[in-house]
Amino acid sequence: MFSSQPLTPALAMTLHQAAYDLYRRGDAEQPVAGDLLTGRVRNLRKDVQMGSITGPAFEAEIETERGSGTVRFLLTRQGLELMKEQPAEPSMPPRPRYLN
Repeated sequence: MFSSQPLTPALAMTLHQAAYDLYRRGDAEQPVAGDLLTGRVRNLRKDVQMGSITGPAFEAEIETERGSGTVRFLLTRQGLELMKEQPAEPSMPPRPRYLN
């Protein structure tokens, strides 16, 4: 990972989730936004290798409270498998069957 701005864990997770969504859908680009972040994440559509770690590459152009920056990162194959195993979160909580 390369980042021209320091990343908080919450910011890193926001970028990770956006990249995973892009990878899963096969899309090229997606906006990201949060309390302290705006920007775009791009799927570079190529696999990269850093030592023994391999995975699809992504780049984000972001604006934070500390200024603008670029983040380049990859999703590991192991991380992709773990994300695939997680159940999708329901959009609404389940309703009770019976109301008393």
